[in-house]
Amino acid sequence: MRVLLARHGETAWNAEGRYQGQEDIPLSPVGEAQARSLGERLRDVHIDRAVASPLVRAARTAELALGPERVAMLTTDPGLMEISHGEWEGLLASEIRERDPDRLRAWRESPHDVLMPQGESLQHVLDRAWPALERAGAGLGANDTLLVVAHDAVNRVLLCRILGLPLQNLWSFRQAPTTLNLLEGDDVDHLEVVRLNDCSHHTPFFGEAVHRAL
Repeated sequence: MRVLLARHGETAWNAEGRYQGQEDIPLSPVGEAQARSLGERLRDVHIDRAVASPLVRAARTAELALGPERVAMLTTDPGLMEISHGEWEGLLASEIRERDPDRLRAWRESPHDVLMPQGESLQHVLDRAWPALERAGAGLGANDTLLVVAHDAVNRVLLCRILGLPLQNLWSFRQAPTTLNLLEGDDVDHLEVVRLNDCSHHTPFFGEAVHRAL
């Protein structure tokens, strides 16, 4: 099976560097354009199943990536929702630095040890996102392709597990807006990473495609 693991397009809060977590923030015009570019890239790719986070920024990205002819196949799974940042949601990193500096420092240096204030840890996210990926891939054959559209932290914890990396290495790779990760294997438990953080549909080879907050 093949898994196209994508991240949603940019939102206004992404551009501002605001932590959004499970706040249901829509795509910005830039994000809509990124998702349409993803759709152009996937236009001739056969997709057998598509699953997204129910948060509007991910679901809308999936709709635009699939296009009107394939959008009816899209389903959502709450297990793919972004990490709950709890009390950080809606705040800029500079505001969090003033209010919760020690936890913010730990989030950058040892993210696997952090429990978000009134929110989740990375292990919590992995414990719900991996079963969601298993549900999404259940019953697919060797030549079938699954599109999954989720979020930065969700993609990172899934990729860490597939790559055999501890969650403390979460920041050792990037997940740009509408990036594509190509995974292949006999089933979900035997996936290999073929492409990582491929965003060539909207960003030049040496261009920057980053976000300001997670």
